[in-house]
Formats: sequence, C-alpha cells, structure tokens
Amino acid sequence: MCPDDPLKDHFRLSEQHAAALKRLGILTVRDLLYHFPSRYERAGASVRVHELMPGSQVTLIGEITKLKAKKLWKSKRTATTGTFRDASGAVQVMWFNQPYIASYYPEGSTVKVTGSVSGTADKPYLANPKLELVPPGTVAEGLFEGEGAPPGIFPVYPETRGISSQWFYHALKRIFEEGTLDQLEDPIPADIRIRYHLPDIKTALIHIHQPEKESHAEAARKRFSFEEIFALQVARALERAANDAEPSFPIPEAQTAAERFLEALPYPPTGAQKRAISEILADFEAGHPMARLLEGDVGAGKTLVAAATAYAVVTSRPPGRQSGTLQVAYMAPTEILAQQHFQSFVEYFKELPINIALITGSGAWKYPSKISRDKPTPISRVQLLKWVGNGEIAMLIGTHALIQKSVKFMHLAYAIVDEQHRFGTKQRRALAHKGDASPHFLSMTATPIPRTLALTMYGDLDLSVLDELPPGRAKITTKIVKPEERADAYERVRGELQKGRQAYVICPRIDEPDPDKWNAVQAKSAKAEAARLQKDVFPEYTVGLLHGSLKPAQKDAVMKAFSEGKIDILVATSVVEVGVNVPNATSIMIEGAERFGLAQLHQLRGRVMRSSHPPFCFLLPETKSDVSFKRLRALEASADGFKLAESDLENRGAGDLYGRKQWGVSDIGMEALKNPRLIEAARTEARALVEADTTLSKHAALRLRVENAGAEIHHE
Repeated sequence: MCPDDPLKDHFRLSEQHAAALKRLGILTVRDLLYHFPSRYERAGASVRVHELMPGSQVTLIGEITKLKAKKLWKSKRTATTGTFRDASGAVQVMWFNQPYIASYYPEGSTVKVTGSVSGTADKPYLANPKLELVPPGTVAEGLFEGEGAPPGIFPVYPETRGISSQWFYHALKRIFEEGTLDQLEDPIPADIRIRYHLPDIKTALIHIHQPEKESHAEAARKRFSFEEIFALQVARALERAANDAEPSFPIPEAQTAAERFLEALPYPPTGAQKRAISEILADFEAGHPMARLLEGDVGAGKTLVAAATAYAVVTSRPPGRQSGTLQVAYMAPTEILAQQHFQSFVEYFKELPINIALITGSGAWKYPSKISRDKPTPISRVQLLKWVGNGEIAMLIGTHALIQKSVKFMHLAYAIVDEQHRFGTKQRRALAHKGDASPHFLSMTATPIPRTLALTMYGDLDLSVLDELPPGRAKITTKIVKPEERADAYERVRGELQKGRQAYVICPRIDEPDPDKWNAVQAKSAKAEAARLQKDVFPEYTVGLLHGSLKPAQKDAVMKAFSEGKIDILVATSVVEVGVNVPNATSIMIEGAERFGLAQLHQLRGRVMRSSHPPFCFLLPETKSDVSFKRLRALEASADGFKLAESDLENRGAGDLYGRKQWGVSDIGMEALKNPRLIEAARTEARALVEADTTLSKHAALRLRVENAGAEIHHE
C-alpha cells in the first residue's frame, strides 16, 4: 500500500462510504493519514451519551453540530437546537431564548457540556446546558466500547454522514500494519526537526492517530501545526523569490518627491504614516518590485500613505525618457469606494499637472477636464483606454475593471490594491503584469488582522502597520443597550439627526425569517427594520435600505443618496463593513450585535469614525447571555482594532473569524495561529531554506507537501 494510492484500491468502499470520504476531501492513503482526530477519549468511568438518564446532572466532552435557531410558533419564544456527539452516541441539546448560540459555536466545535438530562430514558435530551469551547486535541474522559476497541486513549475524528470515527480508526490501523509509513519521506528537513524538538513523520503519525499518552498526541499536533504553517511559508517564500527576481522601474527621486508632497499638506502626517512611507520609498530603491501589506485601523490614514508614495511615482520619468511619467493603478473593491478614492486623489493632486482617471463598470472619467480645469469630466471608455495605453494617464483608479484584458498600460510602475482579501491572488497577479516590467505592489487593508495570521497568509509580503490615528479624530462612545434602554438610544440618535448628522442601523439579516421553517433564525431583518423605523420611530426623517441582494447599480444609487445627505438613516446589513466614507454619519446602531465577531463589529463602528464630530456606537444584543455580554464589553472598553482581533482569535479562532475556505488552512493549522513563536520560527526557516534552494530540488518531500497544499512553485 503506497501513500498516493487511491483508497478504493485497498478498501472495500460502499457508495455511501466513498461519497462521505469525498466530502471530507479524502481520496488517497496520504489524505487519510492527514485526517487528524479532533479530540481523544480515554477509557474510564465517566458518563457517556448512551448512558444518559433523565433527571441526572452530567458533564460531557464531544462535538457540537447542526446548531439552528428557530421561533416557536405558539409561544413566540426562540429555541436553539443542536446535536452533541461523543464516541458512544449522539443526543439532542436545546436552549430557550439564547439564539446567539447558533452563531457563536462553529460547526464541529469541541465543547464541554454541563447540564441536566430531560426527556425519557429512550429519548433523552439536554435542556439549557452550559457550553464551553475545548481546545482541539483535548483528551477527555469517556469510554469507547465495541469490537476491536483500543485500550487507553481513543481518537475521535471529524465525521460526516455515512462514515464513523471507528471506521477511521480501523482503516488507519490497517495502513500502519502494512508498513506504509516506512515509504513516507519527511517534508520537514532533519536539521529543522532537531532544532525545534519535533518528532519525525512516522513517529508523529503514530502518535497523533494511536497515542499511548497525552504527551504523545500533544507533541504530534505541535509537529503537524508547524508542518502546515512551514509549508505555507515555503510557498510564500517561493512567491517572494519569484517576485524579487523580476525587473522593476527605478524611482530615483522618490524621497524628495514624497517630502515635497507632505510639506504641501495643511496638516502633518502621523509618525506611523511617516514610517510606512519611508518603508515603501526604501522598497522603491531595492532593485526589484516591492511586495508590501499596509495594515491600518479604521481612520488611520492609509489613503494619505498611498497618495504620498503614488505622487513620488507619477512625478518620475520612465527610464531614458525626457517626457512622460510612470503610471500608477489603484484598485478598490467596490464602485462607490473607487469613486471616493478618485475624488480624494483629485483633491490631493489638484495643484499638479497630473492626469487622473476613473474606470468602473458604469463608466469612465478624467481629471482635469479640458473644459473645466477644476472638475472631472466623463469620457468614453475607448478614449480612456487609448490614453492609458500611450501613457497620457498617469494614475488610473478603478474596480476589478482594471484587470480586464482591454486595459493596457505603457509604464505601470506601482499597483495599489485596497482590501486585497476581497480580490484574491489571481486577480492581484493579473494587475501586477499589466506593463513592461513588474510594478511595485502595495496591498492595503483596514481589516484588523492578528500578526500571526498576517505573517501566515501574506507571508510573501512585507508588513507595515499604521498603529496611531491622526489628531483631531473624536473618540467614539460605544454602549451596550439593554432592552429597557432602547428608547433612550433612539433619542440619542435623534439628537444627532437634529444637528444635521446621519446614522446607520445594521441588521444581521436581509429578510424576515419564515416562522414555519425549522432553521428560521430569530434576528432583526434590514427590510422589516427599515419599514418599522420609518413608520414608528423616525417618521420625520428619510430612511434608506442597503443589502447584499441589491444589484450593484442599486447599491451605488443608495450610497450616493446617503453620501449626498438625501438619506438620513441608512438601514443595512454588514455590506457597509468596508469602504464606505460618509463623514457626516456620526451614530450607528447594531442589532443582534452578539452575532458578529469583535473585529467585524469594530469595522462596522468605523463607519462613524470619519470626522471630528463625536461618534456613537450602540450595540443592541438579542440576548442577556453572560458569554455574549463579556465579548461586547471588550468592544465597549477598547477602540484598538488589532487588540480586538487578537481577542477574537484567542476566543473564537481564525477559522470562525475569517473563514477556513478563504484561507485554506486546516483546523490543526488554525491552532498554530495562536502561537506567535511557532509562526515566526516557520517563517524564518522557510525563507532561509528557499534562499538556499529556490526550486526545492533538494527537498522533494517538502515540494510535494507544498504542492498538495495547493501552493504554486515557481521554476527558474
């Protein structure tokens, strides 16, 4: 049996088994070896699910799945139901008036459940139990019974319908007995394993699947956490090496030009802005394309950094030319944000003879206009593309329209992408190969990303952080609003509206739930709330509605009306989380606040932190749960997005925060993100290894591991 053999060649799989394994992404023997236990159970005297008796108090550890909230049709109360499973069986769990539970615990979370058993002896259930997240890999007391049950510690695997944890145990036992592990080459070089006291691949696989004691399982999980992050970092280092081998445009007078730009500003930049600008300018002189991520909390002034560095580029000549300029491309995730940045750059460069243009799905504009020097003018897309192609347009701002094949630059020297995680790597690369040399690349994000996550997912980029706000920004007041305080919150918002300000109201969902549906979630809908506020609460003001189901043109129309002050209160879903800039909006109410992560809540309240007017954020939870209030109090006490993101990472996990599918990291890799020393070590070792072997020709097993992780390896 070889590691890369299909499982069907060695195991008799029914259609149900094959379908279940495919859903889990397990097709080969190697895939099965890397399907790790989510927890372990130890033989002992603890109560198991199949032993539950009504009236007893129990504490169990297992997996929670299928959490759903619904509205009870008769009593109008909410009920949240789910399935709790340990190695011996499954039992239903139920909570009343705690809808937040369905969104707080990710599918398949390992939890400790403590509560009383209700129901009957043949159909028990747990009513209103306490839940506590348990770290993956935890060894819990339990008892696995049945034919071939292992002594000591039993591994419990992530399951799916049609296949059991016991099947995984016996299948892996057979693989071990056939000597398959002897054929595996270790992807982690021996010197690195020795340096960090990591077991070799064979030992680690035995210890993670068949541990004799807890320390074996812990050491194996540490090794595989390191292996996954190390493979990712190697992939990023390869991408960075390929980037650094590309030619780029020299920008010799960048420092002088940027200083000239900053001196002309009516206000001084912050120390963090100066530091970020200096780092970017130094990259311009490095002889290869810059690859940098600029992280800045809401309102930290990333656009100024982009403008100062872009100015240094558009005032530089192409090599060997006495006329013309180098070009800059700026890509934004939404049309409304692209328009806002176009207006910002027009304002920054209005005293300069620089042609700036905007291209989106709905049209094209150019500044300055030949007719009116102080305002933009609409032009045809064909004419704009011609001017971009011959170098007459120095700076082009747009949405994903920038990466269309029809858009060709003459001397694209600098590419800036705002909120890169909304685009994807392929789109970024499409923009990076638009000219006759590789442009310097700057990715910007206002999403607070914990440092470990940034170093892992953006390991091919250098990191600059704006960790201070410009002076003059008013400090936000954040308040948790209890049900009896709702009227007071509305009056506070009305007071702001009477001053001529505007407000946001954020709702967790678009439509009202269907009360007849089992999975109907008890949460305020944007549509119903907009109608209620207009009719019953703020009839004297104009209420608008914005959500993800609207067509792009409809969204842009609503945002334009709000930006121009034609809408007083904008009721929206979290679609406004990123990239909306309406300085006149000074208050935001967030319904069902416990349904959002802390980082997302911080992003939402950032919509009203755009001016010198005192801003207000009102959090309106649907539950009085201690768990949800503890999280929301952290937001009440802190305005530091990075600290809040770190807190969310610690309490909820990066997979829940940012989405496992988006990052492509397994559960065991996610564990590593809470260990900064491990991340730094993996990054350091990966860069050193790639520097010595840029094609991994001396590390075949590592190369295979990187390829299996879906990463790209660049050939010389």
